[in-house]
Amino acid sequence: MWPALRLVRRQLSTAAPRGLVYEKHGEPSQVLRLKNIEVPSPTNYEVRVKMLAAPINPSDLNMVQGTYALLPQLPAVGGNEGVGVVAEVANHVSSVRPGDWVIPADAGLVKPLSSGINQDMILHQCSYSINKGTWCTEGLFSEEALVRVPSDISVVGAATLSVNPCTAYRLLSDYETLRPGDTVIQNASNSSVGQAVIQIAASLGITTINVVRDRPNLQSLVERLRDLGADHVITEEQLRKPEMKDLFKNYPRPRLALNCVGGKSTTEMLRHLDYGGTMVTYGGMAKQPVTIPVSALIFKNVKLCGFWVTQWKKDRYQNREEITKMIRDLCDLIRRGKLLPPPCTEWPLEDFSHALRDAQTPFLSRKQILLM
Repeated sequence: MWPALRLVRRQLSTAAPRGLVYEKHGEPSQVLRLKNIEVPSPTNYEVRVKMLAAPINPSDLNMVQGTYALLPQLPAVGGNEGVGVVAEVANHVSSVRPGDWVIPADAGLVKPLSSGINQDMILHQCSYSINKGTWCTEGLFSEEALVRVPSDISVVGAATLSVNPCTAYRLLSDYETLRPGDTVIQNASNSSVGQAVIQIAASLGITTINVVRDRPNLQSLVERLRDLGADHVITEEQLRKPEMKDLFKNYPRPRLALNCVGGKSTTEMLRHLDYGGTMVTYGGMAKQPVTIPVSALIFKNVKLCGFWVTQWKKDRYQNREEITKMIRDLCDLIRRGKLLPPPCTEWPLEDFSHALRDAQTPFLSRKQILLM
């Protein structure tokens, strides 16, 4: 039996809904508990979804720790990404129907329900109606919080679609007009966003220069990124060497630099940016400030921007055309084998503690997926 079919059959069981609930912020392994949760029947504009799979992203862990920019009321269910199958729809729901696969429209699942459910009762029962996270077997969402996706792509591909591939798509689309033959440079290239950038850029004929940290298994990482379509893979140390100028004898200097690290990596990457180019910062893994030489601003006229996919989606919450087009384009790339999900390890929800451990292991480079 296909894995997706096994998952769907599991979701049709009558077991009580469960979710990974946290009642206070702290280390995920210490504050997350697998509990039965109350899932009310959907009322106006609401949809009951049986979750199939959900990944563990760094932002999810930061939210549990209480260090993220977007925090839910507590108690809450963790997770902001995943895929589920629609089990039941309420009155006035028109965009999805039972049997459809759906993903979150954005990470804004922290909005309280608008129905007349007694919130005090729900809190007492540790329901996730305050934060309707995705680390659960079943959820109740508003129709506007969901986007339908085709069920002919892989479960893992759908479960990991709404955050990192969307970020990569927007980074390549919104800041510079890139054409085949243009060059993009990025750090954290082995991250989920970095891998998506490599693949989307390759599908567009855009050359990528991909910076990674040195590590014991560097050569296997280089080969894996090249298999995805990376043109050049270099280490942070190589980025600083004078020999970098030789690379640009054959390729144009990058018009776009994508920064997920900060610190020295940012400064070194900026040195190679073309005149008038743009650097977009979407993460800060080094937890160090972005340091920009004055000369780059004056004499190279570079532009510095920041990007947060959650805010981008929130800004378009009432006008979904751009969101649905992006999802459609990404699903088409997945269907054509041009966009693969990151290497994953799949865990039953009951084994969440092992998944959390591996999600926080440095250099593991595998996405941890919870199967419901």
